[in-house]
Amino acid sequence: MASSPCGSGNFDCGLEIKTRSVEQTLMPLVSQITTLINHKDKLKKTERTLQAIRRVGQAVSVAVGRFVAVGEAIALENEDLKEEMNLACFEARRAGTAIAQLTDVSGLDQLETDGRSTVFSDRTGMVKAARMLLSSVTKVLVLADRIVVKQVISSRNKVLVTLEQLECVSTFQEFVQIFSQFGNEMVEFAHLTGDRQNDLKDEKKKARMAAARAVLEKCTMMLLTASKTCLRHPDCESARINKDAVFHRMRCALDQVIEIVTDARPSGEAKALPDSIYAGIKDFKGKVEGLRESLCCVSPEALVAQLGALVEQTEDFTDSAYTSHEQRESILQLCHLTRQETQQLICTWTQAQQSLKAKEATEEMELSILKTCQSIGELRRELHKVAVGRAGDLLKLQSDHLALQALKAAGGEGNLEAVAEYARTLTEQREQLVETCRLLCHVSGTEPLEITCIHAEETFHIIGPQIISAAQTLALHPSSKIAKENLDVFSEAWESQLCDMAVLLKEINDVFEGRRGDKRTYLSLPRPGKHLTNLKTAKAAKLDAEEQTTIAKLGLELRLLTSDVDSELERWEDQDHEIVRQSQSMSSMAYSMYLFTRGEGLLKTTLDLFHQAEVLSEQGLHLCSVLQAFSTQLLDEEKALIIPEMEKLAGACQQLQICAKTPVQGKSATFQKVDSSIQSTKGIMTVLVYLLPVCNKLVRKYRSERSSQGSPQNWRERQLSTPVKEDALNGKSSNGFGVKSLEQHMANLTFLESK
Repeated sequence: MASSPCGSGNFDCGLEIKTRSVEQTLMPLVSQITTLINHKDKLKKTERTLQAIRRVGQAVSVAVGRFVAVGEAIALENEDLKEEMNLACFEARRAGTAIAQLTDVSGLDQLETDGRSTVFSDRTGMVKAARMLLSSVTKVLVLADRIVVKQVISSRNKVLVTLEQLECVSTFQEFVQIFSQFGNEMVEFAHLTGDRQNDLKDEKKKARMAAARAVLEKCTMMLLTASKTCLRHPDCESARINKDAVFHRMRCALDQVIEIVTDARPSGEAKALPDSIYAGIKDFKGKVEGLRESLCCVSPEALVAQLGALVEQTEDFTDSAYTSHEQRESILQLCHLTRQETQQLICTWTQAQQSLKAKEATEEMELSILKTCQSIGELRRELHKVAVGRAGDLLKLQSDHLALQALKAAGGEGNLEAVAEYARTLTEQREQLVETCRLLCHVSGTEPLEITCIHAEETFHIIGPQIISAAQTLALHPSSKIAKENLDVFSEAWESQLCDMAVLLKEINDVFEGRRGDKRTYLSLPRPGKHLTNLKTAKAAKLDAEEQTTIAKLGLELRLLTSDVDSELERWEDQDHEIVRQSQSMSSMAYSMYLFTRGEGLLKTTLDLFHQAEVLSEQGLHLCSVLQAFSTQLLDEEKALIIPEMEKLAGACQQLQICAKTPVQGKSATFQKVDSSIQSTKGIMTVLVYLLPVCNKLVRKYRSERSSQGSPQNWRERQLSTPVKEDALNGKSSNGFGVKSLEQHMANLTFLESK
C-alpha cells in the first residue's frame, strides 16, 4: 500500500490514495501539522503567543467537529462502511480534542504547577495527536472515495441490465422505450467515469479509462443503428453479426471501467502491457550507464540477453512486408553495430574487473559506455523514424477514404460482388493500420501513449469487420434506409479513429522531441455569486450520448488545430513575448473546449462551455490590439501580411462572443449553440496557425537588425507593454468546482493561519 502524501513521509497512514482530490485535500493539512510539530523548542511564552496557540486549538476543535459530522452522516447512509467510518470519525474527534487540550494554555504557570500537559511541556503528545488526526482524516476521505467507486459500479450495473433488455427486444416500440432509458443511464455513467478519470493519479489508469470511455461513446450510436437494422431485417445473418459485435464490445468496455476503479480483474492478475522496444532500450541504457557507478550492478550475461531480446523485438519492423528494403537494412546494421559495441564494452568491463580490481569504470570503459549508448540511441531514432513515417504516409493515403466510399456505394447498389472486392481492400488497409499501431506502440515513449496505441490497434481490428458486415447487410437490402444509416455510422467511427490516430502521432512526436508535459487545461469558470449577468438565468445542461458522438469529430479537428498552434509557439525564441503569452492562453482555452466534446475536463455543462468561449473571445480581441501595436513597427509590405489576418481574427472573436452571449432555449437550440461555439473557435485557431509563424519571422528579423545596429532599446517592450488581465491568465476562478462537502470542511482545518 502507498502511504498518504505526507511531505517527507513522517505521517504514513497505511492507506493508498488513488485520486488527486483526496491528495490535494490532505496536502494543506500535512503541511500545517508538520509545521505545528516542528515548532521551536524554546518558544517565547508571551501573552500574544499564548492567545494565538489557544485560538489554534479552538479552530481545530470546531473544524474537526464539522468534518466528523459530515463523515458520520455518510456512515448513516452507507451501512457497509458504517463501522469503519464511525471508527475513523471517533479517532479524528479524539485527536482534535487532544490538540485543543494541549493548546489550551490559559493560566500557563498554574497549569504547569498542576502537572497538566501543554504544547510546551508535552511535545510527544502533540506529535501523537497530530499523527492520529492526519491518519483518521485520511481514512475518512478514502472511505468517502469508496462511495464514489460504488456509484460508478451501481451506474454500470444499471447500464448492463438495460443493455441485456435491449439485446432481447423484438419490436421497434419496445426498443425505442428501452433505448431512451439506456441513453439517460449512459449519460450518467459517462459523467461519473469522466470525473473519475480526471481525478485518478495513475496516468496508466487514466489512459485505460479514456480508452474504455471512447469505446462506449462510439458504440452507443453503433448500438442504436445496428439494433434498428436487426429489427428491420431479423433474418439477415450479417445484421445479427454486426449487432452482436457491438454488444460484446460494450460489455468488454464496461468491465474494463470496473477493473480500473476497483483495481480488480476477474482472473485476479493485473493486466501487464506488452513489452515495448522503447521501454527495453531505456532499461538497457540505464544499466549500461549504471556501470559508471558500480561494475557489479549487472552481469555481462544479463546485458547480452537483454540486448538479444531487444533485437528480437525489432523483427516487428524488419519482418513487415510494408518496411522498405533500405529501412530494413538500416535497422539490421544498427542492431549489428549495437551488438559489436556491447561486446567491446564487456571486454573492457572484464579487463577492468580482473586487472585493476576497480570498482568504477576506467577511461577505456567510459568510452565503450558512450559508444554503446550512442549506438542504441541511433537504433531508437531509426525505429521511431520508420514507425512515424509509415503512420504519416498511411494517414495521407487514407485521407480521401476511397475504399470506404467505394464499399458504401457498392452496398447501396446491392452489388455483393463489388462489396466483396472492396471489403478485401479495406481488410488490407485495416491490417496495415493494425501493424502500424503496433510499431507506434514500440516507440511511443510513455506508458499512457502505449495504452492509447493498443486501443487504436484494437479499434481498427474490430471496426473493420463491422463495416464489412454492415455493407453486406446494405447490399442484401439496398433500399433500406436503416441499413444505410448503420453503414454510415460505422464508417464515421472508422474516420474518427483515423483522426484520433493523427492526434496520437503528434503526441508521440512531441515526446520524442522532448516536448512532453501535460497540456495545461485553462479554466476561467464563474465563481459562486460572480456569474456573468447574461448567464444568470441560463440553464446549465450536459450533452447526451448522441450529442457527444455528433460533436466528437468537430472536437478532434479543434484538438489538431490547438496542437498546430502549440507547435508554432514552441518555435519562438522569446517565450515571454506578449503574442506568445496571449496565444498560449487561447490555445489552452480551446483545448478545454475540446475536452468538453469528449465529456472530459472541468467544463462540465454547456454553461461552462459558453462562459469559456466568451473569455476566449475577449482574449482574442486583446491579442488583436497587441497585433495592432506590433504592426506599427512594420513596413507596408509586412503590414499586408498581418493586418488582413488580424481583421479575420477580430471578426471570428466577435462572432464567437455574440454566439456565447446569445440566450437560447430548448435542447436543439442549445446543441446548435455548442456546435457554433466550437466552429467559431476552430476559425480562431486556424487564423492563429497562420499568424504565429509570420509574426515570429518578423520578430526575429527586427531583433537581428537591432543587434546589428547596436540599439539598446527593445522595440517590443516599448510598443507591446499592454498589461495582461489577471483573470484571463490564472485559474483562480475554478474555485467554484471544489464542491464536495468533505473538501469544504477540510478547508477549515487551515488552523495555523490563526497564529
